[in-house]
Amino acid sequence: MAFEPPQRLLRALGETRRSGPEGADEADEWLESLPGLARGAVALRELTVERVQAPGGRSSLVVLVRRADGTPAVLKLAPGRARPEAERAALAHWDGRGAVRLLDADELQDVVGTDGVLLLERLHPDVSVRSLPEAKALLEATGTLRRLWVEPPADAVLETVAERTGRQAEAMRATAAGAGGAEVTALVEAALAAREELLVQPPEALLLHGTFRQSKVLAAERVPWLAVGPDPVVGECAFDLARLVRDRVEDLIASPSGPSITRRRIKRLAESLDVDQERLRGWTLFRAVESGVRAGRVGRLQDAGLLLEFAGWL
Repeated sequence: MAFEPPQRLLRALGETRRSGPEGADEADEWLESLPGLARGAVALRELTVERVQAPGGRSSLVVLVRRADGTPAVLKLAPGRARPEAERAALAHWDGRGAVRLLDADELQDVVGTDGVLLLERLHPDVSVRSLPEAKALLEATGTLRRLWVEPPADAVLETVAERTGRQAEAMRATAAGAGGAEVTALVEAALAAREELLVQPPEALLLHGTFRQSKVLAAERVPWLAVGPDPVVGECAFDLARLVRDRVEDLIASPSGPSITRRRIKRLAESLDVDQERLRGWTLFRAVESGVRAGRVGRLQDAGLLLEFAGWL
């Protein structure tokens, strides 16, 4: 079978190329090696391939497969910059509680050539909580997120919120110092100031999903909903919840009452998950500005405009 990457993944890798020569080299090398990696992973695990999932994700190739006993599963292949081994560590630690189950957690640990390859239980890839009405979607999403907030695994070195946002802050400063413009510069300065204040005394250091949003929660068989695609990080819960605040940002921007809806959403989410409201607002600001600046840097100007307008409400 030909393991052709979907267009969504190719576009995302194109953005990686535009981020600099190092990103371009890594993206090209991974794409060139991908067919061989996929064939090797399928053979090693004795899988039968059904099809490549499309549109799939922005950071990995997802292949629908069946195991030797006929059980449906998902084979996921990701480049190093997507931190697949951190994802493996988090999924193994959750062990199916609130998240998709890792099916090869133990048997292939010492096998050469398995880096960046995950075998996962099959969910319903076309049905996420984003398909539900807004209020119900937020309820199901937060219920799932609550189960993921646990003590981090003792045997894995995972990035902290301070470390991740530190890298992001450097990139934001560089963009603001370039062609960002006065409005973008002001938002970046506000976001960086919020980050500095939030890092002074974080209330907890738990295992977080890292990139949680409605589309990351899929329908499942053993429970109604499970999270997928973590980019795990260790830190405070408000950081994880912040990305959920701006879900369906295009609808928020289109609404004349978008700013007030956003304020109510922050209040409701903070109260439902026992998170400090101001800390949630601060991390929502930082993450929206960071995403907006990054989108502009790689040429996704419409996304950048939406995100920065949203950030301006905060």
